Amino acid sequence: MRYEHDVMIDAARCIGCGLCEGDCPAAALAVEDGRARVIARDCILCGHCVAICPKGAVSLSGFKEGPRELTAGAPPTLDAEQLLEAVGARRSIRRFTDEPVANEVIERIIEAGRLTPTAKNAQDVSYVVLRDDIARFEAWAVRLFRRVFPLVKLANSMARRTSFDDRFFFKGAPAAIVVIARSDIDGALAASNMELMAQACGLGVLYSGYFATAAAMSRTLRRELGLLRGEKVVTALVIGHPAVRYRRTAPKEEAAVRWR
Repeated sequence: MRYEHDVMIDAARCIGCGLCEGDCPAAALAVEDGRARVIARDCILCGHCVAICPKGAVSLSGFKEGPRELTAGAPPTLDAEQLLEAVGARRSIRRFTDEPVANEVIERIIEAGRLTPTAKNAQDVSYVVLRDDIARFEAWAVRLFRRVFPLVKLANSMARRTSFDDRFFFKGAPAAIVVIARSDIDGALAASNMELMAQACGLGVLYSGYFATAAAMSRTLRRELGLLRGEKVVTALVIGHPAVRYRRTAPKEEAAVRWR
C-alpha cells in the first residue's frame, strides 16, 4: 500500500460478538472484557473486520472513501447464465471505430481494477491511460520492434504472415490502459475485471501483450510510463468501440478437469 492505515474500533458501538476476531486472517483482533481490540499492527488491512461488523464499530483510517452499505446486507449476485454468455462471447478486437471513449467510461473500467482483491491486500496495481499521447507511445514501441521483428520472423511462421505497421500495438483504438504492478497475478486479476467492465460498457478490448514486452525491453518506455523500481507493465488493455460484429461464439475444447 502507498499510505499508512490503522484499524480503529469504536468501543461504544462494539457489542463483543466476536465476528471480527473469527474472520480476521491475520489473527490481529481479539475480544477481551466484552469488547474487540487490536492486538497486532502487522495485519494486511484487508477490511474483513469492517465489512463483517454488525454495528459498524470497526473502521480503517487514512482512506478517502468510507465503506458502503450493501443492499439487503449481502453482496449482489450476478446472473450465472448471462455471465457465462458474456464470457463466451468475448472476442479480442483488432478493428476499432474512430468514436472516442468518454472519460467517465475509462474511469469506470479503472474502478473495476481498483476494486479487485490483491494478494495480501497489497493494492499495488496502478494505471496509465494512453489517449492524447497514445501515438507517441506506440511510435516508441514500433521503433523498438522494427529492430527485432525480422529475427522473430525467422523462427515464427505466423510472424512472417503478420503485417507490421505503425498501428501494430493499438490497432487505431482511441485509448489504451496500461496495467502496472509488482505482481503479475495482481495485475492480471485487475485486468480481467477491467475487461468485463469494458464489455459491459459496450466496448471491445485487446490485450496488447506485445506492448508489455516492448516496455520490458525499453528503458525509454519505462521512464515515460513512470514505472518505479520493481514495477512492470503486466498488460495494456486496448479499448474502443468495435468496428466489427461477431454473431456467434467460437467452439472451445472441453475443460480438462481432474476430480480427486
